[in-house]
Amino acid sequence: MTLRLYNSLSRKKEEFVPQTPGRVTMYVCGPTVYALSQIGHARSAVSFDVIYRYLRYCGFDVEYARNYTDVDDKIIQRANEEGIPSEELAERNIVAFDEDMAALGVELPTKRPKATETIEKIVEVTSTLIEKGFAYESGGDVFYSVRKFEGYGKLSGKKIDELESGARININEQKSDPLDFALWKSSKPGEPSWDSPWGKGRPGWHIECTAMNIEHLGPTIDIHGGGKDLIFPHHENEIAQSEAATGAAPFARYWLHNGFVNIEKEKMSKSLGNILNIREALKEHTYEAIRLFLLSNQYRSPIDYTQDSLKEAETAVERFYKTLDRIEAEFPNLSSAVPGKEALKERVAPVLEAMNDDFNTAKVLGNLFKEVTRANTIMDAMRKSPEKREVTQEEITLIRALFKETGQILGTLDRAPNEYFNEIKSQSLLAPEEIERLIEERAEARKNKDFARADEVRDSLLEKGIILEDKSTGTIWTVKQ
Repeated sequence: MTLRLYNSLSRKKEEFVPQTPGRVTMYVCGPTVYALSQIGHARSAVSFDVIYRYLRYCGFDVEYARNYTDVDDKIIQRANEEGIPSEELAERNIVAFDEDMAALGVELPTKRPKATETIEKIVEVTSTLIEKGFAYESGGDVFYSVRKFEGYGKLSGKKIDELESGARININEQKSDPLDFALWKSSKPGEPSWDSPWGKGRPGWHIECTAMNIEHLGPTIDIHGGGKDLIFPHHENEIAQSEAATGAAPFARYWLHNGFVNIEKEKMSKSLGNILNIREALKEHTYEAIRLFLLSNQYRSPIDYTQDSLKEAETAVERFYKTLDRIEAEFPNLSSAVPGKEALKERVAPVLEAMNDDFNTAKVLGNLFKEVTRANTIMDAMRKSPEKREVTQEEITLIRALFKETGQILGTLDRAPNEYFNEIKSQSLLAPEEIERLIEERAEARKNKDFARADEVRDSLLEKGIILEDKSTGTIWTVKQ
């Protein structure tokens, strides 16, 4: 099936054809590192991580850049509040962001440029825009002249006349038109600054992404991504700057924008006090459940973060690993069984087919859990008819390989079951050794027909969030979510 993407620029789905056969260039706007990353950052990072993984699965050589905005008004303000240099604050939060992404299973992009490492290119592009008549210097600042770019508004659908009615010029700005935006800002006392033809200063927000794209990926890239909140003005301004500076159009051939994360049906905002950072979320839930939750809606759709939705995700993850654990228990030699490539390709294709429809992970997960149900149904049937074991093993071998291949693309449901259950057990309020001791005590009580004591042990464990499940092979325990 042909890979089709929804292009925010054309407002329709299009067949994906990279400009260079077999090679994809992709740029995604990263964080402004003035604070710890929150669940909205996770939505974007996880969505484009899966897109990156799937493009590679399809055989493309992918150059993937995600930037850090490490000089900005918010960074300077927060650093002043803490009484530390802005570069120290930025670097601290870059390290924290990378740790949070690793904790969520997000792979590193191939390139991770910083604004402060791209100053030379920013100055070069800004100078080019002045020379071409698209920008002007005023009092040490440099502004982009929006009206000079004929295509302004083509991404957002906003018209110059509509923007003009709501625009204004602040008293301290030197703009000649209220719609113009800063490419270079003259430095104020105590702010980080760099030398430029217009005096000491620092870059505006929009120009850094243009410079990084040109420097690392070229004047035209295949995919540009980010949150829907970046469509205007950030991405609109990127197009205006980039196409004016290089003369290459389009700047990006496909624009992909992920939807927002709401908290209990409310948009995250400081005023509502509902900003949920990733570290807090990971204290309560496994990274796999968070990823599964974030992928349970197609990336362009909004998604509502609630305790119930995360519990549902945890339950789904546990169901998956219990099935995988059952497979390993009933077919202990399966790890050495490898299905044929063509047979596996044929089984995987229907599960992953929805990825070709604008990376619809929600449908992929639905297909995957149908296979979970199918695996359990097949094993149940084998128990009733043991003579079917050989045929069953062939099918289970394919399903197990399908799980692994799909899980590696989604970045979740791709571990050994014991690894997952050990993580869950480590989150228990009781030490694993103590739980095992109590399970042995309960088993001894049942053996001696002391069912009251056996029930007492079970109930006391349940109060501490430990669920016991008696099987023919023994008693297993899991942590209640």
